[in-house]
Amino acid sequence: MKRNAPVTIKQVAAAAGVHYSTVSRALNPATRAKVTPQLAERVTAAARDLGYRANAAASTLRTRQSKIIGFLVPDLGSLLFPQILVGIEQELRRAGYMTVVADTGNDPQQHTRIISGLIERQVDGLIVATATLRKPVTAQWPGEHIPIVLLNRTDDSGLTPAVLHDDQSGIGMAVAHLIGLGHRHIAHIAGPSFLSTGRARRRGFRLAIDERLAGAPQVIAEATHYSREAGRAACLGVLAAHPQTTAIVAANDLLAIGCYDALTERGLACPGDVSVTGYNDIALADVVRPSLTTVQLNHREMGAEAARLLMALMAGEERSADIVLRPTLIVRGSTASPRAA
Repeated sequence: MKRNAPVTIKQVAAAAGVHYSTVSRALNPATRAKVTPQLAERVTAAARDLGYRANAAASTLRTRQSKIIGFLVPDLGSLLFPQILVGIEQELRRAGYMTVVADTGNDPQQHTRIISGLIERQVDGLIVATATLRKPVTAQWPGEHIPIVLLNRTDDSGLTPAVLHDDQSGIGMAVAHLIGLGHRHIAHIAGPSFLSTGRARRRGFRLAIDERLAGAPQVIAEATHYSREAGRAACLGVLAAHPQTTAIVAANDLLAIGCYDALTERGLACPGDVSVTGYNDIALADVVRPSLTTVQLNHREMGAEAARLLMALMAGEERSADIVLRPTLIVRGSTASPRAA
């Protein structure tokens, strides 16, 4: 059976009674404001009635723009990224871009393969939430000039602008809260040291203890991953080596929930025996019991800022400075004064 010939833009123009250039402007979200709302609706109705579909491949060849942005995440199952993606999508959609989300599974080889594949498919830009400290993203593709923005994590090169939260300050808020409750034996379950988030939050813990509990021992256990099981294992190690611990500052919420598991395993209560704080304020933080005191990040705004920064780079603007957002402490049921106090 012979396929019907695709509807052309000139046929849409004839049906709407306008010039074909007007059809292009009306059907492109980035240029729709250049025509009146009534005219845009007339063109859209004509295109819908005729079954018109834009030829994306032809448009890419003509404009050298695919209108597609790649977004790399380390773990698609993480509760961290849905709101970030909402912020990205809202900004990019207004400008006529589509977002393709790729999950690297925390695998460096997958990370490299996916970025190479997206560049080969001529995406217009990348938002990368999978950076590690010692492997700059741009250094791996020196011949490419694709705009890239890092999100949530950064690397040591300083070559790629990033949208981050002030993790050092955020952890400091959690430590200050616990000290204010009377805790003096506070431990930190740190994130992996090869990630900027792990390093910054560990530094924030050290500085806060130095400033507020001068001379106190700095108990830090590094988790192998940002996962519940890794949090449980690290917390069990802290409890065995430092049984006097009355509070734990975890570098993210999943690590904190893993601490809940470790405390239950040891027959300890939270916050009766040990208070726990998290970081990120994921969707489960107020659902677990006790509800988790945590440092809240504005994930949607982080995504929106990353999209705006990327569009500025794609427009030829010079942007090198990172965008740093301020976190907020959310106090819930997992923290209380130590019994000794």
